[in-house]
Amino acid sequence: MIGRDDVEAARRRIAAHVRRTPVTVLAAGDLLSGTAVALKLEQLQHTGSFKARGALNRLLAAAERGELGPAGVVAASGGNAGLAVAHAAAREGVAARVYVPTTAPAVKVARLRELGADVVQVGDRYALAHEAAVAHAEASGALLCHAYDQPEICAGQGTLALELHEQLGGDVDTVLVAVGGGGLMAGVAAALEGRARVVGVEPRTAPTFAAAVAAGEPVDVPVSGIAADSLGATRVGAIAWAVARRTGVRSVLVDDADVVAARRLLWERYRLVVEHGAACVVAALLSGAHVPDSGERVAVVLCGANTALEDLAPEGPGGR
Repeated sequence: MIGRDDVEAARRRIAAHVRRTPVTVLAAGDLLSGTAVALKLEQLQHTGSFKARGALNRLLAAAERGELGPAGVVAASGGNAGLAVAHAAAREGVAARVYVPTTAPAVKVARLRELGADVVQVGDRYALAHEAAVAHAEASGALLCHAYDQPEICAGQGTLALELHEQLGGDVDTVLVAVGGGGLMAGVAAALEGRARVVGVEPRTAPTFAAAVAAGEPVDVPVSGIAADSLGATRVGAIAWAVARRTGVRSVLVDDADVVAARRLLWERYRLVVEHGAACVVAALLSGAHVPDSGERVAVVLCGANTALEDLAPEGPGGR
């Protein structure tokens, strides 16, 4: 469980090491009829996603406690969390090993190696890579960095919500975030508790949070679809579930086709490049999965941009 104090502590710890990513406000009628929408451009963060915040908080806190040893750090990831851990490890001058599923996008695997990580591909889903990472941590003494279910990871992710709230002068009622394992949702909900409500958005093909809401507890779900490379956890994290229940996070689902359309719109209309998982929040607005009330002040977190560029061009001969 984490609260706003944990997020504030994380911000003090990592402030000198992360980018304060910009916010752009789209006027009512620009993206959504009758509603202005603020975009938190977190895809501009180090390593191309919000994950750098949590990884830096985890490593810097461990360094403060003297827990970073010669074995370095280890993580399991479909890509973004591993990139963040590799980046943080390079900053701290320690070794990083990252286990990734064989389905991880080639662009993310290549970038991991560029950052100096020892990359090991294991299994066809995140859960198997995580098992291998845990085994390595136990055998070697490496510091385990969970992709989404450690307090320091979640608190670090929540620092973007503190920035967002300040950048909007507190004028925000609802913040939409994409959910995979739920680390971002947990951090944002903790940071904004009592200030704004949070909506967790998932593809129907990867409904970890929605399934937990239906079952009354985290459960394993099959994961597939367009955003599985970044939202590929098969169970929502325990921390995310506890924070979501405490703060009343709402769950909504979107179709893959709407995610693809939202991602393309962000590129064609605003020249914003994001991965499919990040586009889920815009898909929720465009598809009507979340319909703002009259006067509702809405913000969305564009959480990552580690994607292949070739599929952003419009369909048809020659593109545009």
